[in-house]
Amino acid sequence: MGKILTVLLVVCAVAGGALMYYQQVYAYYYDVTPNGDTDVQITSLITDAPEPVLYDNFRAIDADSSPIRYRACFDTSMSLAMLTETYVLDEDAVPLTAPKWFDCFDAKEIGAAIEAGSALAFMSIENVEYGIDRVVAIHDDGRGWVWDQINRCGEIVFDGNAAPDDCPTPPEGY
Repeated sequence: MGKILTVLLVVCAVAGGALMYYQQVYAYYYDVTPNGDTDVQITSLITDAPEPVLYDNFRAIDADSSPIRYRACFDTSMSLAMLTETYVLDEDAVPLTAPKWFDCFDAKEIGAAIEAGSALAFMSIENVEYGIDRVVAIHDDGRGWVWDQINRCGEIVFDGNAAPDDCPTPPEGY
């Protein structure tokens, strides 16, 4: 009887682990349908508003289970020199990992390219959702990536503290 219970416990543990893995890596993600116009935006130095940039080969995933699961990849013909003269750089950009099956987005490679200076990160949309910024990084070879990350105000408010004076007022429920 003890062996049967042990086997049953092991089978349940393995099945539960497999289910949890599936939910984290596959279950909640969905493909984002590109609109062909505003899928990639960067904040302008002049207007301080997001503006669409030239792109093609756009692929993106998102999930409703978290505000920071958005990931996208694209190509652009815009040069880094032109981009730096036109758009707001993001000095705090840290790419977040994507599921391995979304193979065009490698956070380690993107982060290394940003650190090496062969890719630059730009502010896409500040507070795309309260406390969450959308970031765009573009490599000097024209590859680009987009992700959402928690900003400074979000970190403070999501930890349960009051928003500092220089942060927007959080919506009800935060």
